[in-house]
Amino acid sequence: MTDVISAVDDSKFVYHILRYTSDLVRDEWVNIGVLLFDPLTGALRLRLVEEQDEYARIRRLQPSADEDVLRGFRDHLEDRFTTFLRNRQGEQGRTLAGGEELQRLIENWNNTLSNGLQLAPQKGVYADDLDVELERLYTEHVAPPRKVNRVGAPGSRATIRNYCSQVLKAAGLWDRIQKSVRVTEFTFPGDPMRIDYSYRKNGTRGYVQTLSVSRAPADCKLYAYTAARIAARAPFAAEFAAVTDVPLLPRENERHRFVHDTLRDAGIETIGTDHFATWVPKLKPTIQ
Repeated sequence: MTDVISAVDDSKFVYHILRYTSDLVRDEWVNIGVLLFDPLTGALRLRLVEEQDEYARIRRLQPSADEDVLRGFRDHLEDRFTTFLRNRQGEQGRTLAGGEELQRLIENWNNTLSNGLQLAPQKGVYADDLDVELERLYTEHVAPPRKVNRVGAPGSRATIRNYCSQVLKAAGLWDRIQKSVRVTEFTFPGDPMRIDYSYRKNGTRGYVQTLSVSRAPADCKLYAYTAARIAARAPFAAEFAAVTDVPLLPRENERHRFVHDTLRDAGIETIGTDHFATWVPKLKPTIQ
């Protein structure tokens, strides 16, 4: 059980909600992300809006919202954090900085943000796992409210991704997997596309993307295009997989056939969510 507290000193983790407004005069803010870290070790997790329904909700609440600013904000924070870790690792080997120095970095971030972006006041929380707590906080404070699905209703990409993350953690691969991987170096500057997971094995880099065939079958074209760009431009061999919310039945369903053939022609392996837990153990021995 997680307990949210107002004081930070005695808490296990601390967090900030990231907020945005497109109109400072009205002073109406919308939550766009969560920054959570361990004040003892400096371990940090960051999640910001990325799905189209999340951006659609922001546009409903803030009609003049600048989506490019929001996407750039995410990249800016990730770049700062990556640079921070790289510098600390260079100075101290594998030892990462503790929470005090990370706190100073976060304060500097807040001081350099534009007027329409801000970190909400820091709060403390009792929890046992950073990743699990990040998902809880994100669902509670940022994600669009979800209607209760009927039994058997297909899931969103977020639902599929949460399941895949649980499987990867159970297999002991979570720390060896890259998450939310940018592809702009293989496509064009400003490309907002991100691939959910990436791994390395025997000189090959693998990519895994979740796809909701039931809700957004056309997304397969975007992934197929991106895979083709990576395969053509990357200086390494690459392999690709797609985890779908439902098993594909191309002979029985035209929509499934469209998704199946589009991914197949791009060299992308398709894996139903119900088979992902058996696919991961086969991959595990090869991942570096």
